[in-house]
Amino acid sequence: MRRIVLALLISSATVSASAQTATSQTATCKSQADEKKLAGAALKSFSTKCERDAKATCDTSAKGKKLAGAAKTSFIKKCVTDATGT
Repeated sequence: MRRIVLALLISSATVSASAQTATSQTATCKSQADEKKLAGAALKSFSTKCERDAKATCDTSAKGKKLAGAAKTSFIKKCVTDATGT
C-alpha cells in the first residue's frame, strides 16, 4: 500500500513539474514584449507580427483538430487571445 501511495506522489510531482516547464516555454506576446522593454513603433510592430504568427499557429491547430464553422472561429479566437496575452 505504501509503495502505491509513494508511486502516485512521485508521478504527480513529475506531471506538475513538466506542466510548469511547458507553461514557461510558451510565453505570451505581451510578456515577451515586456522582457524586451519594447515601446512605441517597435512594440506595435512586434505585437502585430506576434499576433499574425499566433493566428497562423492556431489555424494550423484548428485544422489538425478538424474544426469548422463556429467551433473553429471560437477556438482560434481563444487560442490567439491566450498566445498574445491580451
